[in-house]
Amino acid sequence: MLYDGESLFGWSPEGEARWNVAGGVLKAEGESGWLRSNSPFADFELACEFRAPKGANSGIFIRSAKEGAPHETGYEVQIWDKNPRFPTGSLVNHIRSKKPKFKANEWNTMVIRAEGSHFTVTLNGKPILDGRDQKSAIGYVGLQHNKGQEIVFRSLKLKPLGLAPIFNGKDLSGWREVVPTKPAKEPAVWTVKDGAIHVEHGGGQLETEGTYGDFLLQMDIRTNPKDANHHPNSGVFFRGDANGYWTGYESQIRNEYKDGDRTQPVDFGTGAIYNRIAARRVVADDGKYFTKTILANGLHLSVWVNGFQVTDWDDPRPVGENARKTARLTPGTISLQAHDPTTNLDFRNIRIAKLPK
Repeated sequence: MLYDGESLFGWSPEGEARWNVAGGVLKAEGESGWLRSNSPFADFELACEFRAPKGANSGIFIRSAKEGAPHETGYEVQIWDKNPRFPTGSLVNHIRSKKPKFKANEWNTMVIRAEGSHFTVTLNGKPILDGRDQKSAIGYVGLQHNKGQEIVFRSLKLKPLGLAPIFNGKDLSGWREVVPTKPAKEPAVWTVKDGAIHVEHGGGQLETEGTYGDFLLQMDIRTNPKDANHHPNSGVFFRGDANGYWTGYESQIRNEYKDGDRTQPVDFGTGAIYNRIAARRVVADDGKYFTKTILANGLHLSVWVNGFQVTDWDDPRPVGENARKTARLTPGTISLQAHDPTTNLDFRNIRIAKLPK
């Protein structure tokens, strides 16, 4: 979910428009402007619902830059039936749609697919655009508000495309174990069971043989507690040093929270950037598989748990090589952590897409 239905978390307003959330919908007032996602995306399928009166003029921006006009740095998917050259569903100034009309004053569903240079758009289930353009390969998603125009948005969901598996589900090919600098009393045991990487005991670490800088990573994770009071602690490290122990950034795994309040995570919480910024909500539960999505692009790091964005952070520190002390841009390994003797976790469906510059 790019939009959680209750806040502007993960978004930044650009221009003079005043954006707000009311009744679960996104709406803008006042001067013209656009609402920009803080995370950039490359290849994806984006589904969005909008409602507008007849003749309304708006649009959805994709692969746009922070600076400059978003329809020029990226693409504007048109919402304006009366435009004679590029009506609703067109990529303005690039690819013309088939002159569809949205349903006035009703909810419409638009699905935008961007895969390399190939773009498709459907409106209310009907294909209205299929074409190619190579101007922009990565950028931000945005919603347009034109002064005096009325439109509301809801249910913005994005499915990343082009993810390739880095775990084959059968053995640990492509991965290597890193031994702690100080031997653990109960060394981690890494095996493959039921299509998942299973780990018990620790400390320990299993890292990729490949290195990754800017990427979108998804995996399914299950913590296996021994009782109701046990919340297995682990993490996913990225941009780490090859053969270095627990280096790089850590996306925390710990499904514990205080006083029954999921907005009060213990030890930063699942999806946090450990020691940097806490997760805003503990979404996952022990004993059940959950999906974690990690996006790293330059200094910007975002994490979703079961599709809910829990972290949205730009590293403010000077750039260096040690992510514990500085911001790190250098590509590095991705690692799974075995935290302590009570560790018991499973990781499956591990897949990644490197992001273009």
